[in-house]
Amino acid sequence: MSRILIVRLGSLGDLVHTLPAVAAIRRANPEARIDWLVDSPHREFLELVPILSSLVVLRGRGIRAWLDVRRELRATSYDVAVDFQGLLKSAALARLSGATRVVGFDRRALREGTAAPFYTQRVPADDGQHVIRKNLELAAALGADTTRIEFPISTIDSASVRTFVAGLGSDYALLNPGAAWPNKRWPPERLGAAARLIRERHGMVSVVLWGPGEREAADAVVASSGGAARIAPETGLRDLMALAQGARLMISGDTGPTHLAAALGIPMVPLFGPTNPARNGPWAPEDVSISRYDTCECHYERRCRRDAGTWCLGTIPVDEVMSAVDARLRRANQAGPAVR
Repeated sequence: MSRILIVRLGSLGDLVHTLPAVAAIRRANPEARIDWLVDSPHREFLELVPILSSLVVLRGRGIRAWLDVRRELRATSYDVAVDFQGLLKSAALARLSGATRVVGFDRRALREGTAAPFYTQRVPADDGQHVIRKNLELAAALGADTTRIEFPISTIDSASVRTFVAGLGSDYALLNPGAAWPNKRWPPERLGAAARLIRERHGMVSVVLWGPGEREAADAVVASSGGAARIAPETGLRDLMALAQGARLMISGDTGPTHLAAALGIPMVPLFGPTNPARNGPWAPEDVSISRYDTCECHYERRCRRDAGTWCLGTIPVDEVMSAVDARLRRANQAGPAVR
């Protein structure tokens, strides 16, 4: 194979979880052209993946965008297109590429079973395993060695982040109160309480991340921290990565930044309610996940059906999170400085 197309349109966390499979394909095909078809909002992240030859960007949802991307794909004459997304949309785009071979999961492992007829090769996979391992099964179908897990992401340097970090005066943890799903957000006042204890026990200041529509929650964390937390500067993806690269710890729900930080090797304490950490959690065995998935009644739903006092993440107390923080930092200290 000399020309390979990867199809995974989004989202950030899903792109991160696909990287080990694409890295395995690259190792098996060091001289091949490997392009990635992605939605335009996620182009910036894939520009930081050095093993890719080129990006093909779907710039909209309308027919014009599809015709434009079809024209661009057909010009390359791909030998194989691999659909890691498993949707009708992604499968159709893989087939429209004109690739001789179109590879995807078999019907049982697809998010939308209607995608299956678009593939020339369907790969059986256990949908209950970690999504990284599931994606590696597609790479194995292309003859790749999947025994190694790696996340090829370029290191980011940001002058503004360096200035901000220098002003902190200590090591720092990252706290992320936001998430696209309300069901994945831990209460801001509990993050603030955790920030106080992180300072008392570990001498670290906490930096509170925020994105569009999340500033109010971030301010609430800082306000309840007793001076132990600082609001992060407004950051784009690259600045977020630069900030994460220097962190000693991150506490967050199941979000794209969580998976990105985990891929960068940041010690993690992620909190799970409606989603399964066995499938979506950090890959590193040293990370300590806290989960209410087994008792959650709203699996993979954006909003909890329980009342405000009993929703899944709302049942996680500060003490439980701090026990996980203490354990994770102890493991990090025993391992020594991370190599980045």
